[in-house]
Amino acid sequence: MDVNGKRDKRVAQGEVTRTALIDAARALFGEQGYVDTSTDEVVARAGVTKGALYHHFRGKEDLFRAVLEEVQREVSDQAVAEFLGPDSWEALVRGCDLWVRAHLDASVRRIVMQDARAVLGADEVRAIENRYGVVALRGALRKAMHAGVLERQPLRPLALLLMGALSEGCFYIADEPDPAAAQLEVAALVAQMLSAFRIGATDSHTG
Repeated sequence: MDVNGKRDKRVAQGEVTRTALIDAARALFGEQGYVDTSTDEVVARAGVTKGALYHHFRGKEDLFRAVLEEVQREVSDQAVAEFLGPDSWEALVRGCDLWVRAHLDASVRRIVMQDARAVLGADEVRAIENRYGVVALRGALRKAMHAGVLERQPLRPLALLLMGALSEGCFYIADEPDPAAAQLEVAALVAQMLSAFRIGATDSHTG
């Protein structure tokens, strides 16, 4: 095997190890929380050495950051798939609803809603949320405006305001004894809020 081939193999093996660490940490952080998860547990579940963990991450906090980014990216990708639907209004409403519903998952709720700000701080979590969520929302809002469904508005502040509403909705759901019922309340309110910018809006928020 030539030098480039050996390098490619090492890179591939490194990616496998990094993925195994993130997958193991995500499962443990989701099950028992950041504080109650040790790096020893993570490497044991991943089947790698502690040296491998510190080769890819600076420590547990850095590993948590990678897990949070993966969770946010997955939620964003799912929402984008909805945002791309042919009916720009329904796509926007359904994509926002999917974003909120994703946080009904207990592990997502623990990682994103309970631990993230305590571990990384509000500013860093907001930056990650903006990188994945706000960018996706801007695209959906732009699409709806170009389709003549929404009034033309400044995209960045509108996307930031909407993401703030969705995030607060997720916190509300996380604190309620009946999350499923709370999610329906939030979905209806988000649709009603968006209707304020809808061109030719009727009493129906989703039709």
